[in-house]
Amino acid sequence: MDFQLTEDQEALREGVRSFCDGRFSFDALRELEEKGAIDRELWGELAEMGVFSLRLPESEGGVGLGFADAVLVFAELGRRLVPGPLVWSQLLAGRIDGAADGEVVVGGLDLCGPVGGPLVVEHLDQLDALVVLRSDGVVRVDPRSLHAKPVARPLDPHTPIHHVATLPDGEPIGDAEDAARLRREGGALVAGQLLGIAEMTQELATEYARKREQFGRPIGGFQAVKHILADAFTRQELARAAVYAAGATLDDPEVGSAARAVSTAKLVAGEAAMKNSRACVQVHGGMGYTWEIPAHYYLKRTWVLENVFGTVDEHAEEMAEYVAADA
Repeated sequence: MDFQLTEDQEALREGVRSFCDGRFSFDALRELEEKGAIDRELWGELAEMGVFSLRLPESEGGVGLGFADAVLVFAELGRRLVPGPLVWSQLLAGRIDGAADGEVVVGGLDLCGPVGGPLVVEHLDQLDALVVLRSDGVVRVDPRSLHAKPVARPLDPHTPIHHVATLPDGEPIGDAEDAARLRREGGALVAGQLLGIAEMTQELATEYARKREQFGRPIGGFQAVKHILADAFTRQELARAAVYAAGATLDDPEVGSAARAVSTAKLVAGEAAMKNSRACVQVHGGMGYTWEIPAHYYLKRTWVLENVFGTVDEHAEEMAEYVAADA
């Protein structure tokens, strides 16, 4: 399997990166945090970029690309911590009218995993549609019908959440197979976001280590810091291979198990994002713990993403089962 990007994929990645760098700078993210809401204008611009219609056929007004391209796009969204239910809106484009062109913001709740714990819905105040994945199917729920309580201080300031006491039955829009497929595809896109976080935190740490001086020399010249940065780069490259493999396998399941590839990507990219975010804080020293340095945003977003579409423990157990079956 060749993981070298084509010229078109390189152009796609650079185009999305340029857009995100210009529209989702750290200063812009701080402004969005103060507003506490999804910027509908920016959401529409993401739709115009084809983020949500990326995998829809051209005959349906989409771009007609696959998951190998989608994970590239979501890695760029992860690099800049673009807020909002991006994955859900892309997954349901074509199923829910208005999702593809950004007119309808689609959120979701994954209940296919182990039962237990509170029901938590992200961005509830901003949703036009809510989709719930259950082990027996997919249902659509009117978000305005929910009795929910907002969490005053969510872990990720750009991911507001509400506790929901109960969920209505909703309108069935898919069966158990659809639910499993959407969960698997969502895991791949989230792994792409985690890859972007791993890349960006490695870059931020390296850039700071080159500029920050102690004892008359950049701290990047000290062996201990070199080891931290080298480990971060290695984790980033492993994550990239795993995420690209998941995207390619979803496009062509004949090359291997898509479920296994996605679990691998979610685990490897999740570990890379978490450890690289922590390393970024560490390299920045005392400044790394302050609000002025963006490292904490990445760490908090990683905590959120590693628990959606299957937790770390769930995917680890699945991988253990695959390994045991091979043995």
